[in-house]
Amino acid sequence: MSGSQITLLGAIAGLTIYLGLPIGRLRSAAPRLRAGLNAVAIGILLFLFWDVLSAAWEPTDAALSEHDWGTAASGGLALTAAFAAGLAGLVYYDRWAAHRRSSTTPQSEGPGAAAATELAPKSHSQAGSLALMIAIGIGLHNFAEGLAIGNSAAKGEISLAVLLVIGFGLHNATEGFGIVAPLAAEGTRPSWGTLALLGLIGGGPTFVGTLVGQHLVNDTLSIAFLGLAGGSILYVVIELLAVARRAGLKELTTWMILLGVFLGFATDAVVTAAGV
Repeated sequence: MSGSQITLLGAIAGLTIYLGLPIGRLRSAAPRLRAGLNAVAIGILLFLFWDVLSAAWEPTDAALSEHDWGTAASGGLALTAAFAAGLAGLVYYDRWAAHRRSSTTPQSEGPGAAAATELAPKSHSQAGSLALMIAIGIGLHNFAEGLAIGNSAAKGEISLAVLLVIGFGLHNATEGFGIVAPLAAEGTRPSWGTLALLGLIGGGPTFVGTLVGQHLVNDTLSIAFLGLAGGSILYVVIELLAVARRAGLKELTTWMILLGVFLGFATDAVVTAAGV
């Protein structure tokens, strides 16, 4: 199989994220449906968080077992720095975005004069920002997945690369739900153009990672991107939990989070069952 064919398969694996995005176009979703989608997204992202950090720590863990202190130190430092950057970076970005929104929001004419129409754009803007953050976090994760596909192909392990494409493609199909969950929770109906952009941000890096991975085999780079993804995913989970708490549907939220976690494991089972 040629390099261009592997790259094409990597692109397909990433673009399956579009399968879940159209749910964001649902009209007037009921509160329970919005809360359920938000909770499923939390579950999927919790699985991704575990999956990402497990993959990021594996090279360091192996180096420690072999008493390769130099590799262990470089891997551990790369993971720590990237994770902190992914988490803290979004915290400060969100604070900057909130300040920017408040500075550009027109002032009310008097005490108590704020209308519902004044408050709605801010809510929608927050939901849109959160959806963008989720897409970026998933995109970093998918870039690392693309690196794995490309690295496997570069080493001549074509069957492994194809299995990774299948597994990642099935897994990415569930990630679209996670991206549009904040929009659904706030009752915002995104345009097709917005969904296309979010899908490109979240799924496109798989293609780029596959392309880069065929020419650059570097464990530290892969660890760094996985660390960035882990930090950003943790931040998004914290934000979505706040949305879930506002919904007040504790039992529904618990079961849907459980379903999301199970969906994450189920879509990952193809690769696991193949012995990858």
